[in-house]
Amino acid sequence: MNLEEIIKNTIIQKAGPIGFDEFMDLALYYPAQGYYSGGAQKFGEQGDFITAPETSDLFGFCLARQCMQVLDGNNSILEFGAGSGILATQILFELGRLNNLPEKYYILELSAELKQRQKETINKILPELLDRVVWLTTFPEHFSGVVIANEVLDAMPAKRLIKKQTSFVELGVDCKDNQLQWQIFDQPYIDDKALLPNEVEQGYTTEINLRAMAWIESLSDIVEQGLVLLIDYGMGRDEYFHPQRGEGTLRCYYQHKASDDPFVHVGEQDITTSVNFSDMADQAQNSGFDIAGYATQALFLISLGIDEYLLAETDEDRRITLAQQVKQLVLPSAMGESFKVLALTKKLSVKLKGFTEQDLTHKL
Repeated sequence: MNLEEIIKNTIIQKAGPIGFDEFMDLALYYPAQGYYSGGAQKFGEQGDFITAPETSDLFGFCLARQCMQVLDGNNSILEFGAGSGILATQILFELGRLNNLPEKYYILELSAELKQRQKETINKILPELLDRVVWLTTFPEHFSGVVIANEVLDAMPAKRLIKKQTSFVELGVDCKDNQLQWQIFDQPYIDDKALLPNEVEQGYTTEINLRAMAWIESLSDIVEQGLVLLIDYGMGRDEYFHPQRGEGTLRCYYQHKASDDPFVHVGEQDITTSVNFSDMADQAQNSGFDIAGYATQALFLISLGIDEYLLAETDEDRRITLAQQVKQLVLPSAMGESFKVLALTKKLSVKLKGFTEQDLTHKL
């Protein structure tokens, strides 16, 4: 039975629509058949989307510079959503060059297929550091150091809501005439965990990500001291709930083509929603973190000296290639403005270099 049929059966057995977060969870993470739990190539030119680490090694090198401020030889790095393993390789390579390696580099990975791919990537490029990398399938009990989550929050299952009369109601997924389709729930959506806009028109659609907020709360339970870097496409609350953003932020990616239809290529396409960084910051503070910085990816990388790597390159052809990569990472028309970096800290007093050029914390 394919994944689409499994989801249809789930809805039929429930005798009613399921929440979009439940649909997204099944489509992305159902064992062996979900988008992230299946075996297909997802990252890079052969996959469905390209992440910043796939774009340039300089992304990971800059992150390594930020990690340096926290690493003291006795603490570690914990990466969520490590993808192909390329970011871990970049960070470890640069930290090794700077003589500031973490005690351990933990990767929390649920997919056996991705774990194998990560292991192969690291072993191919940095075989001498493979024994420093430890794979986990659950949160560690205690952690001190740096937590990195690059494009993790956007893949966490989100609820979709639509404004009807005086309140928001949940926009779920039903099966009619053997077709998956949107279905509005009967009862108003009542939950005060995430703020919703008041002055919006009928039919205004948006998303809230309670699972991402719960993840931050769980993270706070294990982080005793250190830095958390959340890197993703998203925005603060005011921009997230802009009156003109009436269709929400749902996006699907299949072979580098974007759409807003989650009911095609089920299990074969990525499904994402943009991150409401204000919700994440509120949750973080309520859970015991401090907000240490919030900036665009462009100015975060510039603050960490991405241009210095470019200037240091002596090979002309290589410098031209690097310049193209840097443009992709920092230009507003590419990843520079749409991607943001939110830094959370606990029991850490250092002023983070990544926010020297810009700190938009007041906009959260």
